[in-house]
Amino acid sequence: MHIIVCVDDNLGMTFNRRRQSRDRVVRQRIAELTRDGVLWMNHYSARQFAREELPQLRLDEDFLSSAGAGEFCFVENEALTPWSSKIERIYLYRWNRRYPSDRKFDLNLEDGGWVLERSEDFPGFSHETITEEVYAR
Repeated sequence: MHIIVCVDDNLGMTFNRRRQSRDRVVRQRIAELTRDGVLWMNHYSARQFAREELPQLRLDEDFLSSAGAGEFCFVENEALTPWSSKIERIYLYRWNRRYPSDRKFDLNLEDGGWVLERSEDFPGFSHETITEEVYAR
């Protein structure tokens, strides 16, 4: 499965059980990236997307166990370590800011198991610069 996650500079994902931030340009990039595949997420995350723009969307509170090989998962408030053996690729969107957080991205990308395939900065709507990093095994 391919994981899509948004993080701050401290790898924070949420604060007080709420997303730190969201950006319409990132949502558009996610829609384009997953257009020809399947995109899984929970109902919490789905609230920020227009369903009619994502015919590839599948909702399930246990979406990480439901996703198959090659399918995408947008993760905002879930631990990923239990699923690490299933993860083929990670799309990390960095806000390039520091926010308070209580849930962190919990995979170690520096342990030698992951290789940075590419990194691209682009202008967001709510953030001047967002960085997309793509990691693979």
